[in-house]
Amino acid sequence: MTHDKVATRVWVLHPDIKSDRDRRASGPALDEAVSLAKALPSLDIIGQTIVPLPKPQPGRLFGSGKVDELGQVFKSQDIELVMIDGPLTPVQQRNLEKDWGVKILDRTGLILEIFSDRAATREGVLQVEMAALSYQRTRLVRAWTHLERQRGGLGFVGGPGETQIEADRRAIDEQLVRLRRQLAKVVKTRTLHRAARAKIPYPIVALVGYTNAGKSTLFNRLTGADVMAKDMLFATLDPTMRSVRLENGIDVILSDTVGFISDLPTELVAAFRATLEEVLSADLILHVRDISHAATQEQSDDVLEILNTLGVKGETPLIEVWNKIDQLSPDEIAAMDNTAARHENICSISAVTGQGLDQLLSAIAQGLGLDKSRDTLFVPYSDGKKRAWLFDQGIIDTQTDGEDGTEFTVSWSPKQQAQYRKL
Repeated sequence: MTHDKVATRVWVLHPDIKSDRDRRASGPALDEAVSLAKALPSLDIIGQTIVPLPKPQPGRLFGSGKVDELGQVFKSQDIELVMIDGPLTPVQQRNLEKDWGVKILDRTGLILEIFSDRAATREGVLQVEMAALSYQRTRLVRAWTHLERQRGGLGFVGGPGETQIEADRRAIDEQLVRLRRQLAKVVKTRTLHRAARAKIPYPIVALVGYTNAGKSTLFNRLTGADVMAKDMLFATLDPTMRSVRLENGIDVILSDTVGFISDLPTELVAAFRATLEEVLSADLILHVRDISHAATQEQSDDVLEILNTLGVKGETPLIEVWNKIDQLSPDEIAAMDNTAARHENICSISAVTGQGLDQLLSAIAQGLGLDKSRDTLFVPYSDGKKRAWLFDQGIIDTQTDGEDGTEFTVSWSPKQQAQYRKL
Protein backbone atom coordinates (compact mmCIF):
# COMPACT_ATOMS: atom_id res chain seq x y z
CA MET A 1 0.00 0.00 0.00
CA THR A 2 1.51 3.37 -0.96
CA HIS A 3 1.00 6.54 1.02
CA ASP A 4 1.18 9.81 -0.91
CA LYS A 5 3.77 12.00 0.75
CA VAL A 6 2.07 14.96 2.36
CA ALA A 7 3.70 18.24 1.33
CA THR A 8 5.60 20.11 4.08
CA ARG A 9 3.83 23.29 5.22
CA VAL A 10 6.20 26.23 4.64
CA TRP A 11 6.31 29.92 5.50
CA VAL A 12 8.75 32.19 3.62
CA LEU A 13 10.35 35.17 5.40
CA HIS A 14 12.38 37.88 3.69
CA PRO A 15 14.35 39.90 6.29
CA ASP A 16 14.49 43.47 4.94
CA ILE A 17 17.64 44.63 6.71
CA LYS A 18 17.78 48.43 6.69
CA SER A 19 21.50 48.53 7.49
CA ASP A 20 22.39 46.34 4.49
CA ARG A 21 23.79 48.61 1.79
CA ASP A 22 23.40 46.02 -1.00
CA ARG A 23 19.73 45.49 -0.13
CA ARG A 24 17.57 44.01 -2.89
CA ALA A 25 14.13 45.58 -3.34
CA SER A 26 12.10 43.54 -0.87
CA GLY A 27 8.97 42.95 -3.03
CA PRO A 28 10.75 41.23 -5.95
CA ALA A 29 13.16 39.58 -3.48
CA LEU A 30 10.25 37.98 -1.60
CA ASP A 31 8.67 36.85 -4.92
CA GLU A 32 11.96 35.27 -5.92
CA ALA A 33 12.27 33.53 -2.54
CA VAL A 34 8.74 32.12 -2.94
CA SER A 35 9.59 30.92 -6.48
CA LEU A 36 12.69 29.27 -5.04
CA ALA A 37 10.62 27.42 -2.48
CA LYS A 38 8.10 26.42 -5.18
CA ALA A 39 10.94 24.80 -7.12
CA LEU A 40 10.78 21.93 -4.59
CA PRO A 41 7.62 19.95 -5.29
CA SER A 42 7.54 18.61 -1.71
CA LEU A 43 6.87 22.08 -0.24
CA ASP A 44 3.47 23.71 0.23
CA ILE A 45 3.80 27.50 0.66
CA ILE A 46 1.23 28.56 3.27
CA GLY A 47 2.34 32.17 3.71
CA GLN A 48 5.02 34.78 3.13
CA THR A 49 6.15 37.87 5.02
CA ILE A 50 8.62 40.72 4.59
CA VAL A 51 10.13 41.43 8.03
CA PRO A 52 11.62 44.96 8.33
CA LEU A 53 14.80 44.82 10.43
CA PRO A 54 16.80 47.86 11.58
CA LYS A 55 19.81 45.54 12.00
CA PRO A 56 20.30 41.77 12.43
CA GLN A 57 20.42 40.49 16.04
CA PRO A 58 23.40 38.14 16.60
CA GLY A 59 21.49 35.50 18.59
CA ARG A 60 18.19 35.20 16.70
CA LEU A 61 18.39 37.57 13.69
CA PHE A 62 15.04 39.14 14.78
CA GLY A 63 14.19 40.99 17.99
CA SER A 64 12.42 39.01 20.76
CA GLY A 65 9.02 40.67 20.12
CA LYS A 66 9.14 39.71 16.44
CA VAL A 67 10.28 36.16 17.29
CA ASP A 68 7.22 35.69 19.59
CA GLU A 69 4.81 37.27 17.09
CA LEU A 70 6.02 35.07 14.19
CA GLY A 71 6.07 32.01 16.47
CA GLN A 72 2.32 32.44 17.14
CA VAL A 73 1.59 32.73 13.40
CA PHE A 74 3.55 29.54 12.67
CA LYS A 75 1.81 27.67 15.47
CA SER A 76 -1.69 28.71 14.36
CA GLN A 77 -0.90 27.67 10.77
CA ASP A 78 0.77 24.31 11.64
CA ILE A 79 3.97 25.43 9.89
CA GLU A 80 6.68 22.74 9.75
CA LEU A 81 9.43 24.59 7.85
CA VAL A 82 10.41 28.26 7.76
CA MET A 83 12.50 29.41 4.81
CA ILE A 84 14.51 32.56 5.63
CA ASP A 85 15.62 34.36 2.49
CA GLY A 86 19.14 35.34 3.47
CA PRO A 87 22.15 33.98 5.36
CA LEU A 88 21.71 32.69 8.91
CA THR A 89 24.51 31.91 11.32
CA PRO A 90 24.43 28.39 12.83
CA VAL A 91 23.64 29.93 16.24
CA GLN A 92 20.69 31.98 14.88
CA GLN A 93 19.35 28.91 13.09
CA ARG A 94 19.57 26.70 16.19
CA ASN A 95 17.97 29.31 18.48
CA LEU A 96 15.06 29.98 16.13
CA GLU A 97 14.44 26.26 15.58
CA LYS A 98 14.25 25.87 19.37
CA ASP A 99 11.96 28.91 19.82
CA TRP A 100 9.54 28.07 17.02
CA GLY A 101 9.70 24.27 17.10
CA VAL A 102 10.11 24.14 13.30
CA LYS A 103 12.85 23.20 10.85
CA ILE A 104 14.62 26.23 9.37
CA LEU A 105 16.34 26.60 6.02
CA ASP A 106 18.29 29.67 4.98
CA ARG A 107 18.70 30.71 1.35
CA THR A 108 21.87 28.63 0.84
CA GLY A 109 20.28 25.55 2.42
CA LEU A 110 17.23 25.85 0.16
CA ILE A 111 19.28 26.34 -3.00
CA LEU A 112 21.33 23.28 -2.06
CA GLU A 113 18.13 21.27 -1.63
CA ILE A 114 16.96 22.36 -5.08
CA PHE A 115 20.33 21.61 -6.63
CA SER A 116 20.41 18.11 -5.16
CA ASP A 117 16.85 17.55 -6.36
CA ARG A 118 17.77 18.58 -9.92
CA ALA A 119 21.34 17.42 -10.55
CA ALA A 120 21.22 14.71 -13.20
CA THR A 121 24.76 13.98 -14.39
CA ARG A 122 27.39 12.21 -12.29
CA GLU A 123 29.34 15.44 -12.14
CA GLY A 124 26.35 17.54 -11.11
CA VAL A 125 25.63 15.10 -8.26
CA LEU A 126 29.24 15.20 -7.01
CA GLN A 127 29.36 18.99 -7.20
CA VAL A 128 26.18 19.27 -5.14
CA GLU A 129 27.42 16.79 -2.52
CA MET A 130 30.64 18.77 -2.14
CA ALA A 131 28.77 22.07 -1.82
CA ALA A 132 26.43 20.53 0.77
CA LEU A 133 29.33 19.17 2.82
CA SER A 134 31.19 22.51 2.78
CA TYR A 135 27.97 24.15 3.94
CA GLN A 136 27.41 21.56 6.70
CA ARG A 137 31.00 21.98 7.87
CA THR A 138 30.30 25.66 8.63
CA ARG A 139 27.20 24.58 10.61
CA LEU A 140 29.19 22.52 13.17
CA VAL A 141 28.93 24.88 16.09
CA ARG A 142 31.22 25.12 19.09
CA ALA A 143 28.19 25.39 21.38
CA TRP A 144 27.28 21.73 20.95
CA THR A 145 29.22 20.89 24.11
CA HIS A 146 26.78 18.11 25.05
CA LEU A 147 28.10 16.21 22.01
CA GLU A 148 31.69 16.35 23.15
CA ARG A 149 33.13 13.04 24.24
CA GLN A 150 36.10 13.65 26.52
CA ARG A 151 38.52 10.86 27.42
CA GLY A 152 40.33 10.88 30.77
CA GLY A 153 39.76 13.13 33.79
CA LEU A 154 41.16 16.62 33.50
CA GLY A 155 42.88 15.90 30.23
CA PHE A 156 46.36 15.87 31.80
CA VAL A 157 46.77 12.16 31.31
CA GLY A 158 46.95 10.92 27.74
CA GLY A 159 45.90 14.28 26.33
CA PRO A 160 42.34 15.56 25.87
CA GLY A 161 40.00 13.37 23.85
CA GLU A 162 38.76 14.36 20.45
CA THR A 163 35.54 16.34 20.65
CA GLN A 164 32.53 15.24 18.61
CA ILE A 165 32.78 18.41 16.54
CA GLU A 166 36.39 17.66 15.58
CA ALA A 167 35.42 14.08 14.71
CA ASP A 168 32.52 15.33 12.57
CA ARG A 169 34.78 17.87 10.89
CA ARG A 170 37.35 15.23 10.11
CA ALA A 171 34.70 12.89 8.71
CA ILE A 172 33.43 15.69 6.46
CA ASP A 173 36.97 16.58 5.33
CA GLU A 174 37.72 12.94 4.48
CA GLN A 175 34.48 12.71 2.53
CA LEU A 176 35.36 15.94 0.65
CA VAL A 177 38.78 14.53 -0.30
CA ARG A 178 37.06 11.37 -1.63
CA LEU A 179 34.54 13.40 -3.63
CA ARG A 180 37.28 15.63 -5.06
CA ARG A 181 39.09 12.52 -6.30
CA GLN A 182 35.95 11.15 -7.93
CA LEU A 183 35.23 14.54 -9.42
CA ALA A 184 38.74 14.84 -10.85
CA LYS A 185 38.10 11.56 -12.70
CA VAL A 186 34.73 12.73 -14.01
CA VAL A 187 36.15 16.10 -15.08
CA LYS A 188 38.99 14.30 -16.85
CA THR A 189 36.45 12.23 -18.78
CA ARG A 190 34.56 15.38 -19.67
CA THR A 191 37.75 17.10 -20.78
CA LEU A 192 38.32 14.13 -23.10
CA HIS A 193 34.74 14.45 -24.39
CA ARG A 194 35.32 18.14 -24.92
CA ALA A 195 38.58 17.48 -26.75
CA ALA A 196 36.71 15.01 -28.96
CA ARG A 197 34.03 17.62 -29.51
CA ALA A 198 36.65 20.23 -30.37
CA LYS A 199 37.58 18.02 -33.33
CA ILE A 200 34.01 18.35 -34.61
CA PRO A 201 34.15 21.54 -36.62
CA TYR A 202 30.89 22.81 -35.13
CA PRO A 203 30.87 26.11 -33.27
CA ILE A 204 29.40 26.03 -29.73
CA VAL A 205 26.66 28.49 -28.78
CA ALA A 206 25.98 28.69 -25.02
CA LEU A 207 22.67 29.87 -23.61
CA VAL A 208 23.04 31.76 -20.34
CA GLY A 209 20.61 33.86 -18.35
CA TYR A 210 18.93 34.53 -15.05
CA THR A 211 17.01 31.56 -13.76
CA ASN A 212 13.52 31.33 -15.28
CA ALA A 213 14.38 33.64 -18.21
CA GLY A 214 13.18 31.00 -20.68
CA LYS A 215 16.49 29.44 -21.75
CA SER A 216 15.23 25.85 -21.72
CA THR A 217 12.06 26.78 -23.61
CA LEU A 218 14.20 28.48 -26.28
CA PHE A 219 16.61 25.51 -26.33
CA ASN A 220 13.70 23.09 -26.87
CA ARG A 221 12.18 25.32 -29.52
CA LEU A 222 15.42 25.51 -31.51
CA THR A 223 16.54 21.91 -31.09
CA GLY A 224 13.32 19.98 -30.71
CA ALA A 225 14.83 18.55 -27.51
CA ASP A 226 12.71 17.97 -24.47
CA VAL A 227 14.75 19.49 -21.67
CA MET A 228 12.68 20.11 -18.56
CA ALA A 229 11.24 23.58 -19.16
CA LYS A 230 8.90 24.31 -16.32
CA ASP A 231 8.17 27.71 -14.94
CA MET A 232 10.53 27.02 -12.09
CA LEU A 233 13.76 28.38 -10.82
CA PHE A 234 16.80 26.22 -11.62
CA ALA A 235 14.89 23.87 -13.89
CA THR A 236 18.19 22.97 -15.62
CA LEU A 237 21.34 22.12 -13.72
CA ASP A 238 23.44 20.16 -16.13
CA PRO A 239 24.73 21.37 -19.46
CA THR A 240 22.65 19.82 -22.20
CA MET A 241 23.96 19.93 -25.73
CA ARG A 242 22.22 19.46 -29.07
CA SER A 243 23.05 20.42 -32.61
CA VAL A 244 21.00 22.93 -34.59
CA ARG A 245 21.14 23.55 -38.33
CA LEU A 246 21.11 27.24 -39.26
CA GLU A 247 19.32 28.42 -42.39
CA ASN A 248 22.58 28.53 -44.35
CA GLY A 249 22.99 24.80 -43.75
CA ILE A 250 25.70 25.19 -41.10
CA ASP A 251 25.44 23.07 -37.93
CA VAL A 252 26.12 24.58 -34.52
CA ILE A 253 26.04 22.99 -31.07
CA LEU A 254 23.67 24.65 -28.63
CA SER A 255 24.45 24.28 -24.92
CA ASP A 256 21.86 25.01 -22.21
CA THR A 257 23.25 25.98 -18.79
CA VAL A 258 22.05 26.41 -15.22
CA GLY A 259 20.11 29.60 -14.47
CA PHE A 260 21.95 32.34 -12.61
CA ILE A 261 20.57 33.95 -9.46
CA SER A 262 21.44 36.96 -7.34
CA ASP A 263 23.38 36.41 -4.11
CA LEU A 264 24.39 32.92 -5.20
CA PRO A 265 26.14 31.52 -2.12
CA THR A 266 29.90 31.18 -2.57
CA GLU A 267 29.91 27.41 -1.96
CA LEU A 268 27.60 27.12 -4.95
CA VAL A 269 29.45 29.38 -7.35
CA ALA A 270 32.36 26.95 -7.06
CA ALA A 271 30.06 23.93 -7.33
CA PHE A 272 28.47 25.18 -10.50
CA ARG A 273 31.53 26.36 -12.33
CA ALA A 274 31.33 22.89 -13.87
CA THR A 275 27.95 23.41 -15.47
CA LEU A 276 29.12 26.84 -16.60
CA GLU A 277 32.49 25.68 -17.91
CA GLU A 278 30.80 25.02 -21.25
CA VAL A 279 30.37 28.78 -21.48
CA LEU A 280 34.14 29.28 -21.35
CA SER A 281 34.65 27.13 -24.45
CA ALA A 282 31.72 28.69 -26.34
CA ASP A 283 32.24 30.54 -29.63
CA LEU A 284 29.16 32.66 -29.01
CA ILE A 285 27.03 33.40 -25.92
CA LEU A 286 23.29 34.00 -26.04
CA HIS A 287 22.27 35.96 -22.95
CA VAL A 288 18.55 35.21 -22.60
CA ARG A 289 16.63 37.87 -20.65
CA ASP A 290 13.04 37.82 -19.43
CA ILE A 291 12.31 41.29 -20.78
CA SER A 292 8.82 41.29 -19.22
CA HIS A 293 10.24 40.95 -15.68
CA ALA A 294 10.15 44.04 -13.45
CA ALA A 295 13.78 43.49 -12.41
CA THR A 296 15.11 42.54 -15.88
CA GLN A 297 17.99 45.06 -15.69
CA GLU A 298 19.14 43.90 -12.24
CA GLN A 299 18.94 40.28 -13.38
CA SER A 300 21.02 41.13 -16.44
CA ASP A 301 23.65 42.83 -14.24
CA ASP A 302 23.82 39.72 -12.02
CA VAL A 303 24.39 37.46 -15.04
CA LEU A 304 27.13 39.65 -16.47
CA GLU A 305 28.82 39.81 -13.07
CA ILE A 306 28.85 36.00 -12.74
CA LEU A 307 30.17 35.64 -16.31
CA ASN A 308 32.91 38.05 -15.34
CA THR A 309 33.89 36.04 -12.24
CA LEU A 310 33.96 32.90 -14.38
CA GLY A 311 36.52 34.52 -16.61
CA VAL A 312 34.33 35.34 -19.63
CA LYS A 313 35.84 38.75 -20.20
CA GLY A 314 34.14 40.01 -23.33
CA GLU A 315 36.34 38.36 -25.97
CA THR A 316 33.50 35.93 -26.71
CA PRO A 317 30.81 37.56 -28.88
CA LEU A 318 27.50 37.91 -27.01
CA ILE A 319 23.95 38.40 -28.29
CA GLU A 320 21.25 39.64 -25.92
CA VAL A 321 18.03 37.71 -26.48
CA TRP A 322 15.06 39.68 -25.16
CA ASN A 323 12.60 36.88 -24.48
CA LYS A 324 8.90 36.76 -23.45
CA ILE A 325 7.76 39.65 -25.67
CA ASP A 326 4.45 37.76 -25.88
CA GLN A 327 3.83 39.04 -22.34
CA LEU A 328 4.15 42.72 -23.36
CA SER A 329 1.60 45.18 -24.78
CA PRO A 330 1.77 46.03 -28.54
CA ASP A 331 3.23 49.47 -27.67
CA GLU A 332 5.95 47.93 -25.48
CA ILE A 333 6.80 45.43 -28.24
CA ALA A 334 7.11 48.24 -30.82
CA ALA A 335 9.45 50.20 -28.51
CA MET A 336 11.49 47.06 -27.87
CA ASP A 337 11.78 46.18 -31.58
CA ASN A 338 12.94 49.75 -32.19
CA THR A 339 15.75 49.42 -29.66
CA ALA A 340 16.69 45.95 -30.90
CA ALA A 341 16.82 47.17 -34.53
CA ARG A 342 19.38 49.84 -33.56
CA HIS A 343 21.73 47.30 -31.92
CA GLU A 344 23.05 44.41 -33.96
CA ASN A 345 23.65 42.30 -30.83
CA ILE A 346 20.04 42.42 -29.54
CA CYS A 347 17.16 40.20 -30.74
CA SER A 348 13.63 40.39 -29.33
CA ILE A 349 11.79 37.05 -29.41
CA SER A 350 9.15 34.86 -27.83
CA ALA A 351 10.41 31.32 -27.28
CA VAL A 352 6.81 30.29 -26.64
CA THR A 353 5.22 31.60 -29.86
CA GLY A 354 8.36 31.40 -32.00
CA GLN A 355 8.20 35.09 -32.90
CA GLY A 356 11.61 36.55 -33.85
CA LEU A 357 13.42 33.19 -34.03
CA ASP A 358 14.36 33.59 -37.72
CA GLN A 359 16.14 36.87 -36.93
CA LEU A 360 17.83 35.19 -33.98
CA LEU A 361 19.17 32.35 -36.16
CA SER A 362 20.53 34.88 -38.68
CA ALA A 363 22.12 36.82 -35.81
CA ILE A 364 23.76 33.59 -34.58
CA ALA A 365 25.18 32.93 -38.06
CA GLN A 366 26.43 36.50 -38.19
CA GLY A 367 27.85 36.45 -34.66
CA LEU A 368 29.81 33.30 -35.51
CA GLY A 369 30.97 34.75 -38.81
CA LEU A 370 29.03 32.00 -40.61
CA ASP A 371 27.16 34.26 -43.02
CA LYS A 372 29.42 33.09 -45.81
CA SER A 373 29.49 34.31 -49.39
CA ARG A 374 31.14 32.74 -52.44
CA ASP A 375 33.82 34.58 -54.44
CA THR A 376 36.37 33.93 -57.16
CA LEU A 377 39.92 35.23 -56.63
CA PHE A 378 43.00 35.27 -58.82
CA VAL A 379 46.25 35.04 -56.83
CA PRO A 380 49.65 35.24 -58.56
CA TYR A 381 52.22 32.58 -57.65
CA SER A 382 54.49 35.36 -56.38
CA ASP A 383 51.97 36.29 -53.64
CA GLY A 384 52.96 33.56 -51.19
CA LYS A 385 51.40 35.32 -48.22
CA LYS A 386 47.86 35.40 -49.64
CA ARG A 387 48.12 31.84 -50.97
CA ALA A 388 49.31 30.52 -47.59
CA TRP A 389 46.51 32.39 -45.81
CA LEU A 390 43.80 30.93 -48.09
CA PHE A 391 45.05 27.37 -47.57
CA ASP A 392 45.45 27.97 -43.85
CA GLN A 393 41.83 29.19 -43.49
CA GLY A 394 40.46 26.07 -45.25
CA ILE A 395 37.97 28.13 -47.29
CA ILE A 396 38.96 27.03 -50.81
CA ASP A 397 36.21 25.24 -52.77
CA THR A 398 38.09 24.85 -56.10
CA GLN A 399 41.43 25.92 -57.56
CA THR A 400 42.58 26.14 -61.17
CA ASP A 401 46.28 26.72 -61.80
CA GLY A 402 47.25 28.91 -64.78
CA GLU A 403 50.55 30.26 -66.12
CA ASP A 404 50.89 33.25 -63.77
CA GLY A 405 48.84 32.17 -60.79
CA THR A 406 45.78 30.34 -59.49
CA GLU A 407 42.08 31.04 -59.70
CA PHE A 408 40.37 30.09 -56.41
CA THR A 409 36.67 29.90 -55.58
CA VAL A 410 36.23 30.47 -51.86
CA SER A 411 33.35 30.47 -49.34
CA TRP A 412 34.13 32.96 -46.62
CA SER A 413 32.64 35.20 -43.96
CA PRO A 414 32.69 39.02 -44.06
CA LYS A 415 35.33 38.87 -41.32
CA GLN A 416 37.60 36.64 -43.47
CA GLN A 417 37.09 38.91 -46.51
CA ALA A 418 38.23 41.88 -44.44
CA GLN A 419 41.28 39.95 -43.17
CA TYR A 420 42.22 38.93 -46.75
CA ARG A 421 42.02 42.53 -47.99
CA LYS A 422 44.41 43.63 -45.25
CA LEU A 423 47.11 41.12 -46.33
